[in-house]
Amino acid sequence: MGDVINLRLVRKRRARDEASSTADRNRKLFGRTTAQQAADAAAKTRIERALDGARLDSTSDTFEE
Repeated sequence: MGDVINLRLVRKRRARDEASSTADRNRKLFGRTTAQQAADAAAKTRIERALDGARLDSTSDTFEE
């Protein structure tokens, strides 16, 4: 005969494993320090300033008659 398996325990173990893998994935995606977030924000601001500074003001875009 085979071994007796408690299905309730198997379901709980599977739920714990899935929750653990989801937590690991979320830690990788969202688990950044405040310093890392500040550095990313500063880089984004620096890039936006560079793009705004390089923007050409063209009067040919406006249709003045």
